[in-house]
Amino acid sequence: MFTTCLGVLIRIISNSSLNVFQKILTSKGQRASVVNFYTYLGLTIICLIFIHTLPQFNTIIAANIIIMGILGALGNYFIIKALSIGELSVLAPINSYKPVVALIIGIFLLKEIPAISAVFAILLIIAGTFFITGGSSCINKTALIYRIMALIFSAAEAVFIKKIILLTNPLDTFVFWCVSGLLFSALFIVFSKASMKIVSYKHQIFLILAVGIMQYATNFVFSKINVSYALALFQLSTILSVFLGAGIFKEKNILRKLAGSVIMIIGAVILILD
Repeated sequence: MFTTCLGVLIRIISNSSLNVFQKILTSKGQRASVVNFYTYLGLTIICLIFIHTLPQFNTIIAANIIIMGILGALGNYFIIKALSIGELSVLAPINSYKPVVALIIGIFLLKEIPAISAVFAILLIIAGTFFITGGSSCINKTALIYRIMALIFSAAEAVFIKKIILLTNPLDTFVFWCVSGLLFSALFIVFSKASMKIVSYKHQIFLILAVGIMQYATNFVFSKINVSYALALFQLSTILSVFLGAGIFKEKNILRKLAGSVIMIIGAVILILD
């Protein structure tokens, strides 16, 4: 239980940090597709340097990897696009709907049936987002569309990550995630014909490290508990995002956003106790 909670905490901190680096890079003019590509490229290089054993592999795993890679590349691309034009503290809470999407998909693909108390907890976490976003009037509509698309793709990706973990292990799944993400994000570069210039090597490196830590922590937690439960707990990163958005990007309405965060914490506590 302790290691699972530690994994959730590491995931929360690293996820909020990577969103900051993504927003900084896009605010400096780097295209979302380029940020996405270099992130996967950096992680793949790290895998080649530090991991020397070949992962388990067969046709069933390969099919799941292809689906995971497509969904992951799309999800990361659209979240970066959303952050490039929207507020971090407003867009981050929308991610709390991800557990519901994953819950529905997980019922059919993973046979993970949630308890009634867990469903109530997830709904509480979602309810907190209404306080944080303050209604649709304060949200950039284009950013909202991008964020919803990112949510759907990444929630579906989470289910396939769990499937691959069940077939292999968290480390092998991490390697597959990095390599497949690199291949499919490269396709975005080909179609977008974007400039490959890196506007800030420091922030790009920080982003690569944050994403690597986030994804391995995600895989570890997925190996321990239901996907929908894990994704609900991960939404506590919203609270950190509220402070980061206010402190770094001078975003407003901090008290209302904190009220929503408290509701989300209550839901998370119920989920943990369950």
